[in-house]
This record gives sequence, structure tokens and C-alpha cells, in this order.
Amino acid sequence: MTITRREFTLGTAGLAGVASAGLLGPALAQSGTIKIGWLGALTGASSAPGIGFDRGLRYAVEAVNGAGGVKGRMIELVTRDTQGDPTKAVNATQEMISSVKVAAIFGPTNSGEALATTPIMARAKMPNLHPCVVNSLIDPRKYPNSFRIAPSNSQWDDAVRHYCLQVLKIKKVAVIGDTTGYGTTATGDSVAGFKKDGAEVVYTAQIDATQPDMTPDMLRMKNAGAQAIVAWSTSTGMAARLFNARAGLSWDVPFVGHPSLGSGEVGRLIDKPANWDRVYTVNYRSCSFDAQGRLPARTQKFLDRAKGKIDLKDTLLWWVLCGVDVVQLLAKAIETEGTAGPGLIKYFDGLTNYPGLFGDYTWSVTQHNGYPTDEVVMGAANSSKDGALNLAPGYG
Repeated sequence: MTITRREFTLGTAGLAGVASAGLLGPALAQSGTIKIGWLGALTGASSAPGIGFDRGLRYAVEAVNGAGGVKGRMIELVTRDTQGDPTKAVNATQEMISSVKVAAIFGPTNSGEALATTPIMARAKMPNLHPCVVNSLIDPRKYPNSFRIAPSNSQWDDAVRHYCLQVLKIKKVAVIGDTTGYGTTATGDSVAGFKKDGAEVVYTAQIDATQPDMTPDMLRMKNAGAQAIVAWSTSTGMAARLFNARAGLSWDVPFVGHPSLGSGEVGRLIDKPANWDRVYTVNYRSCSFDAQGRLPARTQKFLDRAKGKIDLKDTLLWWVLCGVDVVQLLAKAIETEGTAGPGLIKYFDGLTNYPGLFGDYTWSVTQHNGYPTDEVVMGAANSSKDGALNLAPGYG
């Protein structure tokens, strides 16, 4: 795919500035490419988010390079498939820091991996943007180099808990997750939140995402009296098998939880479309259709530009948009501060209301959670079109 500056805009001031810097005035090129590390689970049970992010990253890199790069230098995306394995993620992180010498790293995409890699990047003062939600991953004192480019687990928890208790009006919940570091942590946080708000957690469990038959677990939740199932896993296969098992039991219990519940890949894996009914997933205003079926203007403009260039049928739009924003942010930071780590960290520490596609980002020296809470909403999982969702029923 060849994209010229004239043909491609993301609809934000940031990348427009980068493109202009790359094309106007005398050549400012330095030797070599600008290497950006990308650690993503691109295969395995937890690969759905990584695949979506990867599509956005590659699209944006090609756009920046097609427009002349950053001050004449091309961006090189150095990719390592971590397969959701913390050990592989650690090895890839060390390689990128010591051997490849990247300017910054995006990822890993699973919190279990990020829990292992974040301290390593901090010791190396490696600028790190990541989409992982576990709260402890962001601590400006311990990890001054690490910035979250997505909501925190607390923001997700609050949206899910509000929907269950205030919209669905239920008091008895089952809270489940997969057996990854993320699934375990997210389940524990969710259980604590529900109990604090007076709900009864009648069942909780960590379930192997590769388990072929979810019926025994579903029966245990049903027998416990669960009025809703809150699920925390990136595995689309696990989600589909849970929905199929629910249908097999003729149990009309709602599922509420992780964004992966609404991934287009789930639609390919369920036995029939009706099995996806009454599934409500964390989503975002930038990726939600309004009552008239319209997306925000910024999002629609991007989709019009990207039509036929990015496959959105089996992914979530926010993963793709976030990947685009990562490249845009890094390109603008490098244009402003160069490739040295301290300069990039300084740039992100001063970022205010940056107009991304996925959301507007604000970071400071004392706050590295940059995503606005009011952008986090709930969506109807089975309404996916181009990876975007309708707002969940009763959710305004």
C-alpha cells in the first residue's frame, strides 16, 4: 500500500505536523531508521488484542513513512510475538534494549507479561507506551518511563459494575477470568469492587482459556444463583465457548465484561448468532454508534480513509485506533525531542489533551494514566460493525 501526504490524514494535528516536518524544507535526515519496539501476543489464546493493535501500528507506520518519515527518517517497527508468555516477553524486551537499541517500546499487550517487563524497562529508562489495564503497572515513582495509553482496570471495573448494579439491577454475580496474570488480577479487583458496593459474589473462578467444554463451569455458576456473569479474559475462544455453553443450558443470563467479548472473532466461533445475545462489553465513545447509527466525526473520517486497507471484520476498532495513536504520538515526540529516552519521557510528561483517534490523552510527571474516564462506556457485543459497537441498552 502506498500512501502519500496528500492522500492520507488521520484527522489530528499531531500526525499532520509530523508529515509536514518530513516533507517541507531542506532535508533533515539522519542516518538509519528510527526503531520502535512492538511486543505483542500475535499468536496463542490471548492474541486477539495484539492482532488488532498490529493492524493499526502497521497502517500508521506506512502512512508516516509514505509522507516522508520523521524529519526525513523512516520508522522501522521491530516486532516480536510474545505469544502471551511472560518469559518470551522478558527475553524480547532485553533484546530490544541491549541489541536492537529501539527508541521506545509499545507493549506488551497482556498485563501478565507487562508485570514482568515493566521493571526491566524502568531500569533501562526505556520509554514505554502500553495498553495494559492492571492498576499497579502505572506508578510514576517506580516506573517514570511507563505511560498507559488505555483505561486502567479501575475504569473498566467501574463501568462494568455500574452497568450490572444500576442498569441491569442485579445483586448476585459470578466473576470469572482466565488463568493468566491478567485474568487472576482482574478477577480479584472485580470481586473486591462488587463486594464494596454491596453486591453478592456467588461464584468466582479462574478458567483455563483452552478448556474445550465450559458447561461444568456454567452449571456451577447457575447453581450458585448468578444473575449475571462478569468475565475478564482476552481469549475470544474462551468467550465463544462460554456463550455456546450458556445456550446449551437454555440459561438467559447476561455476560458483562472485557472488551474481547465483543470482538468480531467471537462471531466466527459461536455456534449461532443468537448465542451472542445479552453480552455487554466495555467499549468507548470514540468507537460507539449513537442512536442514529453514527460514529464520532473523527472516527468516521479515519474509517473513510482506511476503507479496504485494514481488515476490521474480526477485531475491535479501539485496538486498531490505539495502534495508530501509538505511532502518531511517538512520531510527534521524536520530531520534537529526538530519539533519546529522557527527551521522550519529558515530552509525554507534559502532554495535555492530545487529540488521538481512540481518545484524548493527558499525562503529567505525577499521573501516567492518561485516558479520560468519561470516554469509557458499555456496548452491545453482537452489534459489531467495522469493530465499533452500539451503546448497550439502557446506557446513555
